[in-house]
Amino acid sequence: MDLYSCCKSIKITLAFVLRTKVHGLKYVFAPGKSRIHRFLWLLAMFVCLGLLFTWSWNRILYLMSYPAVTKIYMVWAHNMTFPAVTLCNQNLFRVSSLTKADLYHSGYWMDIMHLNHSVNRQSLAMLKHSRHRERLMRLLDFAGYSPPARHKLSTTEMISRLGHQLEDMLLECRFRGENCSFRNFTPIYTRYGKCYTFNSGLDGNPLLTTLKGGTGNGLEIMLDIQQDEYLPVWGDTDETSYEAGIKVQLHSQSEPPFPNELGFWVTPGFQTFVSTQEQRLQYLPPPWGDCKSTPIDSEFFSTYSITACRIDCETRYLLENCNCRMVHMPGTSTVCTPEQYKDCADPALDFLVEKDNDYCVCQTPCNMTRYGKELSMVKIPSKASAKYLAKKFNKTEQYIGDNILVLDIFFEALNYEKIEQKKAYEVAGLLGDIGGQMGLFIGASVLTILEIFDYLYEVRCISVVCRLLLRSIERQKYEITEHSCLLSIF
Repeated sequence: MDLYSCCKSIKITLAFVLRTKVHGLKYVFAPGKSRIHRFLWLLAMFVCLGLLFTWSWNRILYLMSYPAVTKIYMVWAHNMTFPAVTLCNQNLFRVSSLTKADLYHSGYWMDIMHLNHSVNRQSLAMLKHSRHRERLMRLLDFAGYSPPARHKLSTTEMISRLGHQLEDMLLECRFRGENCSFRNFTPIYTRYGKCYTFNSGLDGNPLLTTLKGGTGNGLEIMLDIQQDEYLPVWGDTDETSYEAGIKVQLHSQSEPPFPNELGFWVTPGFQTFVSTQEQRLQYLPPPWGDCKSTPIDSEFFSTYSITACRIDCETRYLLENCNCRMVHMPGTSTVCTPEQYKDCADPALDFLVEKDNDYCVCQTPCNMTRYGKELSMVKIPSKASAKYLAKKFNKTEQYIGDNILVLDIFFEALNYEKIEQKKAYEVAGLLGDIGGQMGLFIGASVLTILEIFDYLYEVRCISVVCRLLLRSIERQKYEITEHSCLLSIF
C-alpha cells in the first residue's frame, strides 16, 4: 500500500504540474528536457519567488507604517454660517468707574497700593502726567476710611462693572447691510476681562448666515475704544497695557474664545478689512495620525477643541496651585480675590503659558473649523470726514483720530476649503500589489493559489486513507496471530 500511495501521489503531482498556471513550473519537471535546461528554469523560479516575497514584504511593512496623505479641495456653498466674532478692549478697568472701595480692595492688584493698603509712592508719582490725577488722588486718600459694613468683594462683579461697556463703545453696527446693536453681542469673560461675542449661538438666537462674499455681506462695526478711560500706566503689571486697541478673534461657535493667544489687533485711526475663509480640517486618529478622537474628559466642556482643553487644563492648574480660579475660567469654584490674582494666579498662569510645556499638552481634534484671514487697513478719518464725524459723535477731531476704528469682517468668497487626511495605503491596495507581483513574476493568481490548496488536499487525503488502511491490515494480522496462538494451546 505504501508503494501504491506513493505512485498515486506522484501521478497527482505530475497532473498538477502540467495543468497549473504557475509559469515555469512545468518546465522544471518536464521529462523531455535536459538537466541543465531544467536547472535554469528552477533557478529562474527561485529568483522570481525571491523577488515576489521581497516586494510583498516591502508592501506589508509599508501598510504597517500606517501612511497618510492630505487632500485639499474647495467646496462651494449656497450659504455659510458666519463665524463667532469676539471683541476685547485692551484696557481692563475704566478709570471713571473706579470707586474708593474698588481701589481699597484692588489697588494692590493694580500695583498702586501695598498689601497693607498704603499708597505706593513710586506709582503715585507717575500720576502727575495723568488727566485723572485729581480724581485718583481723592480716591486714594484713605485717611479715616473703612470699608462699608458687610461689604463682600466679588472680583467677577468688579470686572463686569469696571470693564468697557459695549453700549458705550459701539457707535455703528451693520450685518449684511441691516442695522444691529449691542444686543446682538453676548458678554463673555476672557483674560482681557469683559469681552463680547457676536453670533455666539449662546443667547438662543439662530446662527447668522451670509449669502455672498465680499464687503457689505458681513459684519461692519464702528467702535470707540475710549482711551481716556484707560488705567494710567505706573508700572509693569498684567492689568496695565502699553497698547490701545481691540483684540479680535474669529472662531466657531463650538469653540470657546481664546483671544489672548489666538486673536489679532485692530488699532484706532484705521478701518480694518478682514477677508476670511472657512477651513474645515479632518485628521486621522492613531495609528495613521495623532488627533484626538475620544470625547473630552471635562466637567466644563462637552465638545473637544484645543482651546477648550487649554482652558480646562489652566483651570485645574490654578485650582491645584492657588485654590481659586480666574473670572474667565469655568466652574463653580471660588473666584480669586485681587490679592490672589496678584500673588498667585497671574504668576502661575504666566509660568504655565510661557515655561511649562509639559502640563497642558492638548492634541489636535480630528474635526475642527478655523478661519484663515487676510487684513488690510485704510486711514480713518479722512480730512474730508473728520469734521463730520466729530460733529456726529460730539467729539473733537483729535478724539476721533485717537479712538475711533472701523472693523469690516466678510467672507472672501462663498466657499470653504476642506483639508482631509486620508489613509494612503489599505489592505485592498496590499492585495492588489501582491496580486500584481504574483502575475508579473510567476504568472499566478488567486485561482492558482486555490489550485495549490486543491493539490495539497488530494495528496493529504491519499496519505490519510493509506494510513487508515495500513492500521486496519495490521489489526487484522494481529487478530489472526492471536487466534493461531490460542488454537495451538488447546
